[in-house]
Amino acid sequence: MLSRGLERERAMSTQGVSGGSPGRPSTESGSTAGSRRPPVPRAAEARTTGTTIGDRPSPRSGGTFAALRVPNYRRFMTGQIISMCGTWMQTIALGWLVLSLGASGTLLGVVTAAQFLPVLVFGAYGGLVADRTNIRRLLSCTASLQALLAAVLGILVITDVVTLWMVVVFALCLGLTQAVDNPARQSFVQEMVGPETLPNAVTLNSVTMNAARVVGPAIAGATITLVGNGMCFILNALSFAAILVALARLDRSALRPNPPVARAPGQIREGFHYAVRTASIRIPLTMMVLTGTLAYEFQVTLPLVARETFHGTAATYSLLTGAMGAGAVAGGLLVARRRLTGVRSLVAVAGVFGALLLLSAAAPSLVVLVAALVVTGAASVAFIATGNATVQLSAEPRMRGRVMALWSMAFLGTTPLGGPIAGAIAQVFGARAGLVLAGVAAVAAALIGLASLRRIEARQVAAPVAVAPVAAGFPAVEHAAGKHAVAVGATAEAACSTATATVHPAEQAPSGKPSARPLPST
Repeated sequence: MLSRGLERERAMSTQGVSGGSPGRPSTESGSTAGSRRPPVPRAAEARTTGTTIGDRPSPRSGGTFAALRVPNYRRFMTGQIISMCGTWMQTIALGWLVLSLGASGTLLGVVTAAQFLPVLVFGAYGGLVADRTNIRRLLSCTASLQALLAAVLGILVITDVVTLWMVVVFALCLGLTQAVDNPARQSFVQEMVGPETLPNAVTLNSVTMNAARVVGPAIAGATITLVGNGMCFILNALSFAAILVALARLDRSALRPNPPVARAPGQIREGFHYAVRTASIRIPLTMMVLTGTLAYEFQVTLPLVARETFHGTAATYSLLTGAMGAGAVAGGLLVARRRLTGVRSLVAVAGVFGALLLLSAAAPSLVVLVAALVVTGAASVAFIATGNATVQLSAEPRMRGRVMALWSMAFLGTTPLGGPIAGAIAQVFGARAGLVLAGVAAVAAALIGLASLRRIEARQVAAPVAVAPVAAGFPAVEHAAGKHAVAVGATAEAACSTATATVHPAEQAPSGKPSARPLPST
């Protein structure tokens, strides 16, 4: 069940994009309706091409392991991979524990829903907490709480007093910590590496997580067979010591924290409205709501496929999970090198991901399924990393925590809906039906994203645009004014700084190059 929180490691931003880094120059703005925008310098244009609504992959990303040149990131990744191995052990043990207590596929989905209901309900507030506080200390707090929860459940299992309601309570408490931990952890990567190396760093996070996805389930399968479920939870609790030590050893002077957001009324609502107004955030979020609800339910579908379809054991479930993890490592390394971002790239990856899920559902044997899941894992991590990078690249620093909380809600918080649905469908129509549902959802998300891109392109061609400045400190956003789109830029002073001017993702054409006028909101 914890795999939702693990699979969804994200990516962040590149230099010179709105929301790319603290202190970035504001977006240019014109002065009168219908006026032409000042030309964008080549340096600024080059910096923006990785983060547009419809961009193309950049072949130059500083190398596959560019982020590892940052000492703080190396320390953090070392602790992260040890902790991730323990968490994947817990993921396998938790799913098998629920089934061993006599639960059906539907009840497995309900337990999964209990874990992620707090993310859906409190996720937006968790993002605001991340914007307001010291993220390093916040991560230390959430890691300590998760270690305590794992230790308690492990003791309950070892002493043979655990019941299903205890597992549900554990899942709810774990979800409360994840509601704060997920947006904070995603935002913290940029504090360590800065905007220049951010896409590479977040993709390497995905690689790390999926490498642990291979090692953790393998250890879990052996541990469950030789010792029992309870020891997996105890080992996971101990693994959190690695991330706590890593956080304590970071060079704080080398971090790049954003100034804390001051308390003010309506800040959660402000973050939501900001995401809706920004097309390069809105479209990926919409796609992730659908795929997060119905496609990323592997913690429900894979145990059922292992047990019902192939009459396997916990080792079979570990094999399937490990196959996806191995593919995700390979896919993550490719994404790290190519640095895929943008809605157009996300649409293409979603289509491939859906097709591979449908192929996996039709696998006639366990060997074929394992092979198909390897490739599916590569597409899965490509979709997550591309969508996460696109969203973070489009968010300005003061909004990043709240925007990433919305991403976590779309990815994790939708499980309370999708988990029971996937479990019920697999229970009624067979375990393979859960994978069919996932594939159809991913393909539908790709079609929705493609339709949104085409609407934006059509409006860009058809609608006259007026450009006007607003108060300093606000990004360029889109507003409807009758049938005409009005782009609201930053201050006029920023327009004079053409040597460092940037273009907001919402103001770039789907080709990846700055447009003569902003893209209207759809």
